[in-house]
Amino acid sequence: MKLFTGLIFCSLFLGVSSRWYSFFGEAAQGAWDMWRAYSDMREANYIGADKYFHARGNYDAAQRGPGGAWAAKVISDLRENSQRVTDFFRHGSSGHGAEDSKADQEANEWGRSGKDPNHFRPDGLPDKY
Repeated sequence: MKLFTGLIFCSLFLGVSSRWYSFFGEAAQGAWDMWRAYSDMREANYIGADKYFHARGNYDAAQRGPGGAWAAKVISDLRENSQRVTDFFRHGSSGHGAEDSKADQEANEWGRSGKDPNHFRPDGLPDKY
């Protein structure tokens, strides 16, 4: 009886812990997707393409699963909050105002919801991206 109870307990424990492992794996992959989109945005240096890269990074991360969507939200919120702090100390001279921040968040949410990030793709952006 003890052996049977132990086996049930171990199988329940391993089932729950494997879900956590997959969540953390999805989160790591989602963070990598966000980093890749950010790197592409910096490399492209294309005017007006930042919303596309925000949407694409969030979309790619959210496709990984709940862990990826969580990582995308955390990273997007951290980036927005750091931008607000930078704007405060630079007195808004960075070119990122409240309207831009709101538009960035809309692009982030658009991508995380599973909608096509190409909605934000500017004309003329090279096919590489």
